Amino acid sequence: MEFLDIGTLFFIVAAVVIFIQLRNVLGRRTGSEKPPFDPYTAGRSRETENGAAKDNVVSLPRRKSGGEAESPYAAIDAYAEAGSDLNKGLRAIRDADPSFEPRGFVDGAKLAYEMIVMAYADGDRKTLKNLLSREVFEGFVAAINEREKKSEKVQSSFVGIDKAEIVAAEMKGSEAHLTLRIISELISATRDSTGEVIDGDPETVAEVKDVWTFARDTRSRDPNWKLVATEAED
Repeated sequence: MEFLDIGTLFFIVAAVVIFIQLRNVLGRRTGSEKPPFDPYTAGRSRETENGAAKDNVVSLPRRKSGGEAESPYAAIDAYAEAGSDLNKGLRAIRDADPSFEPRGFVDGAKLAYEMIVMAYADGDRKTLKNLLSREVFEGFVAAINEREKKSEKVQSSFVGIDKAEIVAAEMKGSEAHLTLRIISELISATRDSTGEVIDGDPETVAEVKDVWTFARDTRSRDPNWKLVATEAED
């Protein structure tokens, strides 16, 4: 029988001591341990008062203090006076498209307005095609083609929108139509082939007033609105 050297004996004794200490600590139960974590049920509701497990809670529509469910037209009534032609038109659009909300639409229209103005200045036909109806797109492209034919260039800087509000709303068959009055600020100048300014001012911020109409087929899965009519406000 071979004798163990001092080093090997030391490690054996140390291992035995550590094992005993771990068993004393980990093997002892106090009665207050938490149950094992179950990731599939951790998000469910706790028990009811009588101890029976609850089903998952389904959120109900928010209710007013009197117990009445919030009106589906609440956002519209907050935007346009109840009983007005605008309110009636917005309600009709809401009936056809339950996801419609006027302030959210205005925010989106403001972004579209800036994109269209800058795309027209840059001659970006691809962007315009996604945002305009076929008739309006053809009109914009014809103007861009004429400008390019004369070797004219438009330099524009979009400053911002001072005001944007819905002034008319109606359903035309399945199509929702919304007309906005938009007041924006823009720096714009058109230069000829020699670089001379022939329209606008490259150093002056000009106020621009537009009346634009957007439309969307409420039966379509495409949530995007397109510009269908434009006019400058006098």
